[in-house]
Amino acid sequence: MLKQRTLKKSFSLRGKGLHTGLDLTVVFGPAPEGYGYKICRTDLEGRPLIPAVANHVVDTTRGTVLAKDGARVSTVEHAMAALFAHGIDNCLIEVNGPEFPILDGSARPFVDAIGRTGTIEQSADREVYVVTQPIECHDEQTGSSVTILPTTAGFSLDITVSYDSLILPGQTATLADLSDFDEEISASRTFVFVREIEGLLHAGLIRGGDLDNAIVIYEREMSQDNFDKLADLLGVPHMDAHRLGYINHKPLVWPNECARHKLLDIVGDLALIGRRLQGHVVATRPGHTINNKFARHLRQVIGLTE
Repeated sequence: MLKQRTLKKSFSLRGKGLHTGLDLTVVFGPAPEGYGYKICRTDLEGRPLIPAVANHVVDTTRGTVLAKDGARVSTVEHAMAALFAHGIDNCLIEVNGPEFPILDGSARPFVDAIGRTGTIEQSADREVYVVTQPIECHDEQTGSSVTILPTTAGFSLDITVSYDSLILPGQTATLADLSDFDEEISASRTFVFVREIEGLLHAGLIRGGDLDNAIVIYEREMSQDNFDKLADLLGVPHMDAHRLGYINHKPLVWPNECARHKLLDIVGDLALIGRRLQGHVVATRPGHTINNKFARHLRQVIGLTE
């Protein structure tokens, strides 16, 4: 029987929030056996705690948002994926604002910090849910689905993404084992289509987004005037509106980096189930909404409440 694990000591990361643009610091610390993941809003009166479980997800628009008793925290999925992939069962996370810093848009900074800090084994046994029959969730409106299948191995994933896009029509990504997460998945960055940006900005989102923390995909040509206005909104230099493709300061890490990032997101969202899993996940067009629907359903199947 494997034992639960936590961090050896605390570490902190600082950066701006993707949606708020605020300067934020998040601190990850050891926690006792059976604690799970809990997030403390240190900037709010009483330092409220939010259990990081799927039942407390209140919004899935461009990220996973957790809330309890009026306290909210968003953009948690990259950190959750790193904790889960590193076998950390118990962790107290303190943040001084309404979201985690986006950093470079991937899970790599969290993974690197965990690697430097190290983890320790605790005395209590780790609870693992072993999948014995297929469990699935579908969204008929979007065509999204997530299924977990029995396997004799540990936890693995296969995903397929598809978009109405000439640049990103469809991609696949695979994670054969969580031990491969650091090298195969963690550095994949979040992404956005140019056609989505103006609406997101008007909705009060991605105010901290830039070409250093996201891959921007320009696949539908617009007028130079409109393209320039959008660049001004983002605070980036004007570019040639005739040149379609990926817009970012750092080249793609992998040709299928976008699909790998969707896989990263689903690992982070399934970390909110609150159990280690033995099963093989197959996801088609995954996103935070279907991921959370599936995580909630699996919690019901397992018999977890709260």
